[in-house]
Amino acid sequence: MRKNIPLSVPNLSGNELKYVEEAIKSEWVSSAGPHINRFEENIAKYVNSKGAVACQNGTSGLHIALMVCGITKEVEVIVPTLTFIATVNPVKYIGAEPIFMDCDDSLTIDVDKLSEFCETKCVFKDGVLINKQTKKSIKAIIVVHIFGNMADMEKIMDLAKKYNLILIEDATEALGTYYTNGKFKGCYAGTIGDIGVYSFNGNKIITTGGGGMIVSNNLHLLEKAKHLTTQAKSDELYYYHDEIGYNYRMTNLQAALGLAQLEQLEKFIEIKHTNYMLYKELLSESDAFEILDFKDNIRSNYWFYSLHIKTENIKRDEVIEHLKNANIQSRPIWGLIHEQIPYKSSQTFKIEKAKAYNDKVVNLPCSSNLTKEDVFYVVDQLKSM
Repeated sequence: MRKNIPLSVPNLSGNELKYVEEAIKSEWVSSAGPHINRFEENIAKYVNSKGAVACQNGTSGLHIALMVCGITKEVEVIVPTLTFIATVNPVKYIGAEPIFMDCDDSLTIDVDKLSEFCETKCVFKDGVLINKQTKKSIKAIIVVHIFGNMADMEKIMDLAKKYNLILIEDATEALGTYYTNGKFKGCYAGTIGDIGVYSFNGNKIITTGGGGMIVSNNLHLLEKAKHLTTQAKSDELYYYHDEIGYNYRMTNLQAALGLAQLEQLEKFIEIKHTNYMLYKELLSESDAFEILDFKDNIRSNYWFYSLHIKTENIKRDEVIEHLKNANIQSRPIWGLIHEQIPYKSSQTFKIEKAKAYNDKVVNLPCSSNLTKEDVFYVVDQLKSM
């Protein structure tokens, strides 16, 4: 039997061991140390943001982002249903309520439906968007750049400005993705809205094992984020705390790993782009399958590849099981969040395409250490169905 081909695993082929050893020898191994500061500086420089704050994971980053943007209980936040649940749970952490939106063919939030919802289901009065159904104020939108694609930030930014909404970018899957033309040419995912968040989970394009990063061009938001992620300590010597804070700071060991990974990010993206194009070429004449496109006005990081099943004769779970039997790991898109038990009573708006894509998309192996031979093998197995 052929070796197992995992879905997405780390590529630790650079200076990871060297930098981690440096951190260990310095004895700065916890939530303080020079590697954390360096990693924050290097991420901010890479994405061209005014600053960055390292945290424990993308989820904690989104939690803090909501807090520093002033989102509180009893308000509502617009979110996509096609995303990982970690996008939405932080909304509930602070006692706010999500409103779920559909996706478009890019798998990112459907901007036309978002606009229609604001126009027909809400009233904009005295600078506040009010939900007609619940009578609550809608304060923010969380946009997710799914699988390294980019949501339509030009239109979303216009809507956010029109309705006085905070715009939080969940860029946990999109580090390295940026616009190549248009109003935001050269702008990276995560840096266009009020605040953005990246993830360095083990399956992301670069990893710190766990870990996340908050970025913004608003230094006040970043200062507040660092304060909250370090237990809201207002006096370092006497341990005075001026509000409820969180133990959300990244460790120096994690940051050391991240520094080595960031050095290789562009190489990883190049490899992932090459493998993505090979998948597309090999399946270009298939009647059963296609690889979904990334938008043509972006340079994607090509984090995940989405196999779209074009025929009704093959079911999603049959593909997953067939690949599993060939020692190939794959997965469906996450279960739609509005259908999860904690969110079944939440408001939704015209969710249609998300359901269709949920039934018809399988993520294929996409690691940056995936070989050309691996891609050929995966495609051969698909063609044998």
